[in-house]
Amino acid sequence: MQLQTVDTFDTLSPEEFKSKYYNAGKPVVIKDLSKKWPAYNKWNWDFFIKIVGDKEVGVYNNVKSDSYTPINTADGYMKFGEYLQLVQKGPVDLRIFLFNIFQHAPQIVSDFTWPDEYMSGFVKRFPMLFVGGEGAVTHMHFDIDMSHILHTQFVGRKRVLLFPFEEQYKLYRKPWEVLSLADYTRYYENFDYENFPAVKLAKGYEVILEHGDTLFMPAGYWHHMEYLDAGFAMSLRALQKSLIGKLRGVWNLFGMRNIDTLMKKTAPKWWHEKKRALVYQKANEALSLAK
Repeated sequence: MQLQTVDTFDTLSPEEFKSKYYNAGKPVVIKDLSKKWPAYNKWNWDFFIKIVGDKEVGVYNNVKSDSYTPINTADGYMKFGEYLQLVQKGPVDLRIFLFNIFQHAPQIVSDFTWPDEYMSGFVKRFPMLFVGGEGAVTHMHFDIDMSHILHTQFVGRKRVLLFPFEEQYKLYRKPWEVLSLADYTRYYENFDYENFPAVKLAKGYEVILEHGDTLFMPAGYWHHMEYLDAGFAMSLRALQKSLIGKLRGVWNLFGMRNIDTLMKKTAPKWWHEKKRALVYQKANEALSLAK
């Protein structure tokens, strides 16, 4: 991997953000954007246990999903409060993602401000909470709806690995899915370049997010996240300006995903082998172009 650090600022004006990062499709971290929000100091484990602890949520472990399982299939279910108490006790390889806590506690929407001055198109019905225990991993993927993301970390530290969408074949993207065939867990210590050599060519970024940091991830960016501590974050999603960008998200959600799910149910072995062969074909083509 050919990695560089993500540009990081305490403050960044909307004008600079738009010209240097939003329009350029480049990630950036703004450290002070969330500090003016009541949520910055108000949101913690006890607060969430009190207001939505009785809600049942899907939990996901660190095992990479196989090629036979529809994406976003939960590994189990438990009460949100029980889960939060569990992750506070020590390392737990369980995480929660895409939890719309605001449906259950709409009053906390007033705890933050939509940063409309930075970008338009926010999907204000769906701010999402992401929670993980120490050691939990979100495996390499890109967001299926192809939205821009402002991802704010509230508790704990999280390591994030990022790549532009165009690096997809070097990352061993599985066809008809948003996931990579390769496992990037603890990539900074030991990555399997022997079986995934094209990853050496992939150009990306890495950063460690801390309390209050807001990461801008441009639409389609690949990301892999590892919870260094138990923590939680909130993502605010914004649709792309262009019609083509919006249509790509619609196709992924209602075309690509449904076709993949159907094939996994009707011809799983054939579909798995066909996709695996195509993964390596595309990666080998990327390797050949680099010679």
